[in-house]
Amino acid sequence: MNIVDIIEKKRDGSILSKEEIEYFVNEYVNNNIPDYQMSSLLMAIYFRGLNDEELKNLTMAMVNSGERIDLSAIEGIKVDKHSTGGVGDKTTLIIAPILAACGGKIAKMSGRGLGFTGGTVDKLESIQNYKVDIPMEDLIKQVNEIGIGLIYQSRKFNSCR
Repeated sequence: MNIVDIIEKKRDGSILSKEEIEYFVNEYVNNNIPDYQMSSLLMAIYFRGLNDEELKNLTMAMVNSGERIDLSAIEGIKVDKHSTGGVGDKTTLIIAPILAACGGKIAKMSGRGLGFTGGTVDKLESIQNYKVDIPMEDLIKQVNEIGIGLIYQSRKFNSCR
């Protein structure tokens, strides 16, 4: 397969196969496709769109391109709070403790260095002795005990396999 052929195919309005979508996601994640080519493909997708099958295949290719974290050992009702976008990271620091206080169990993975304000993790690490780099077993124990745990995504975080 060739990324240029895939870009041209989508640019011309054709439907991408599951194999083509998996190819460009996996090759990009493995640094075998440069940013400028992925940008070209994304522009073609923006202008031509994706049908339901392409969107499903893209979603699954993205899900399967990374590691999954098994949270089945967390007891009770699990709640997720995903990014709302924007600048400030105000919602995680307020909503996550509220959800935990209401009995929800929230294991949150947050980001670093997001814009000029930094990410949620950057803010929490400014608190002395606050740790976001903990093993998966410790995260699950913490969520089971107090209802909330927050970690960050990193290559070092390998205990989630």
